[in-house]
Amino acid sequence: MKKNIAVCPGSFDPVTVGHTDVISRACSLFDEVVVLVSQNSGKCALFTSDERVKMLEQSLKDYDNVRVESFDGLLADYTKKIGAAVIVKGLRAMSDFEYEFQMALTNKRLNPATETVFLTTKAENMYLSSSMVKQVASMGGDISPFVPPVILKTVTERIKKSVETRKEEKK
Repeated sequence: MKKNIAVCPGSFDPVTVGHTDVISRACSLFDEVVVLVSQNSGKCALFTSDERVKMLEQSLKDYDNVRVESFDGLLADYTKKIGAAVIVKGLRAMSDFEYEFQMALTNKRLNPATETVFLTTKAENMYLSSSMVKQVASMGGDISPFVPPVILKTVTERIKKSVETRKEEKK
């Protein structure tokens, strides 16, 4: 029997409880879920690709149908390579939909065998983003409600170090 493979791509810099919510629901819908750490040239990452993979593996260790990988290239090429039937994208707001819809159409054109499925995040996570997590933490705020507990210390320490480095560079 053919496996129904889904890919959940993102930068995950860092992974949030919003991400894990969407991924956990994808796990109940598909035989295998590949969480794909992708490179976003428009963003300056706080964590390396390998660090993000490790944080995701720690955060998703209880799911036996998840694997975490990284890829630097076109998502459509990756889905074709592994035979994925679906790309799962999480949506927070209408502003997400416009961009994600364009990407879905582009990916469909590049790889007609793969569909894109949109899952909305839970209402309590609609405002949540990795950027917001970094901003709150950089100002000394508590990010424990926003990231998986297993990575809280790693994220907090890295952001604190990043803030200290920026302060030193300004001197």
